Amino acid sequence: MKTGLTWKGFQWILETINWKESVNMNEDVIKESNPKDAIGCSKVAFSTVSAPVIAEVAVGMLEGAIKYGRHNYRAIGVRSSIYYDATLRHLTAWWEGEDVDPDSGLSHITKAITSLVVLRDAMLRDKMVDDRPPGTLDFIKSLNQKTKELLDKYEEHKQPFTHEDVDGPDTYRG
Repeated sequence: MKTGLTWKGFQWILETINWKESVNMNEDVIKESNPKDAIGCSKVAFSTVSAPVIAEVAVGMLEGAIKYGRHNYRAIGVRSSIYYDATLRHLTAWWEGEDVDPDSGLSHITKAITSLVVLRDAMLRDKMVDDRPPGTLDFIKSLNQKTKELLDKYEEHKQPFTHEDVDGPDTYRG
């Protein structure tokens, strides 16, 4: 299964987001004395990704390398359900108020991102065993419509309660 982005798809993304305005790139920013600017600004912009998050993910990947062998997922592949489950476990733990994974000491968000990095890498290399169940087409679209109907029906809905309502705004939970 090929899952990479095509050049045509990449061009569509650039046109859709009007990339020159979104990165504040115009002719005035490109130095006439440096032809590399004109070429470099149309290549992958790694500078748009948070360096601290990349560093945290690197530590998460190191944990996996120590436990399972570096790049094991590239050699032996992965089952999609395992990484889907791991991602949702970490997101659920975070959502329920546990900020840090007790096994690694890393943020549950970082652990979820790390799981998705492994899954995506396996997809790009055709090393993912796709054990997803048969799909339910358009179910999100229909649920979004139902959500809109409920919001319209109950225009003056109650505000949600958050951890600040229970713990107070200055309670550290991390």
